[in-house]
Amino acid sequence: MKLKLNCLALMTIVTFGGKRGKLASLKTHPNYAAPIEDDKIVGGYECKKNSVPYQVSLNFGYHFCGGSLISRSWVVSAAHCYKFSIQVRLGEHDIAVNESTEQFIDSSKVIRHPRYSSFSLDNDIMLIKLSQPATLNSYVRTVSLPSSCAVAGTRCLISGWGDMSASGSDLPDRLMCLDAPILSDSSCRSSYPGDITSNMFCAGFLEGGKDSCQGDSGGPLVCNGQLQGVVSWGHGCAERRKPGVYTRVCNYNSWIRDTMNQ
Repeated sequence: MKLKLNCLALMTIVTFGGKRGKLASLKTHPNYAAPIEDDKIVGGYECKKNSVPYQVSLNFGYHFCGGSLISRSWVVSAAHCYKFSIQVRLGEHDIAVNESTEQFIDSSKVIRHPRYSSFSLDNDIMLIKLSQPATLNSYVRTVSLPSSCAVAGTRCLISGWGDMSASGSDLPDRLMCLDAPILSDSSCRSSYPGDITSNMFCAGFLEGGKDSCQGDSGGPLVCNGQLQGVVSWGHGCAERRKPGVYTRVCNYNSWIRDTMNQ
């Protein structure tokens, strides 16, 4: 199964109990899910430059996960992307070149959800406080938290710098996008029997062919301008009847706001 992490992070990755983000190459058990660091999309398209201004790249000497700017000082990502110190890169499109739109800001706090489980990947959500507020402009903007939970069938935008092929061999530097629907809870649970909690949902296509992949962990799933999902885990990439699994952000509005106000 997949955890969606950058291949450069493999040397420092530890397994997450029974699951992991999109790191299919570390698969050691048939029911082992992988979290998703580093951001890339299978079956998607290159985003229009700076059209996803809330998307951030988490960097630790290399891009390893995605995230979403929710205020000038706070970023949401996946708990399985945790590192004690992170450089947050905002205003990025092509992460291999200097485009003069970027802001690089170090973290001052990295806070995983207190009930995060590295075994089940339940509560796979994390907040990063920036050491200084981001400057908002046409390249760097915030995304709203959800006013309510999105329903099945809602069309959403997934973005990231993750793998564009299930084989893990196509790693572009430019931000990729994918339009995908939220799937019903019944379809999600039947795809992953016993693994889906109330804090997770599936999005994508049961026929396969389109999905987030290695390198997309922590990145955004945005529906109607609201952050509904965080890229979390799955089985392989773009496989039939194995859609991507996302953290249900609407369940964490209170925790997010309380943490930001502390």
